[in-house]
Amino acid sequence: MTPSFRRIVTGRNAAGRSVVASDTAIPLNEIGLAEFWRTAESPAPLDADSEIDPAAPRLEPPVQGTIFRCFALPPEEPGLSREEADRRMAEAFARMGGSHCRVDTRRHPMMHTTRTIDYVMLLTGQVSLLLDEGEEVPLRPFDVVVQRATNHTWINTGPGPATLMSLLGARRS
Repeated sequence: MTPSFRRIVTGRNAAGRSVVASDTAIPLNEIGLAEFWRTAESPAPLDADSEIDPAAPRLEPPVQGTIFRCFALPPEEPGLSREEADRRMAEAFARMGGSHCRVDTRRHPMMHTTRTIDYVMLLTGQVSLLLDEGEEVPLRPFDVVVQRATNHTWINTGPGPATLMSLLGARRS
């Protein structure tokens, strides 16, 4: 089942009263992302619309910006060769403008380092956090990881897809 999310954005009417500015379904895209909101500066203007282009998701937010998203993580594909996994990940990161984030993939083809502080919560499924050193860190639903611009990846250790929510921000240039 591919989840779809409902995004409700508030605003103010001409009289300054709070209203629903938009109420939209946000489906997961073909690479498993649902981007809810993106800002381009800090502090973010409270009356600006989001700058999301569903056809062109970005791995990192703009400098001084943020991205709020959910992502689905499928189980690892049995029998997938390291070479094929590397090729697929290189293509996926390139599509999101994140090729520069794949700095050290020795431990896993999805290892990456973004220039952001990220707040990540596992919502459903079974996932482990993998870093450069140490054992995988198993997560339970509603566990939170404060990911501070370190090399990492998320590994689905369960039988089905996992869903994670993240807020990426405070990007270094």
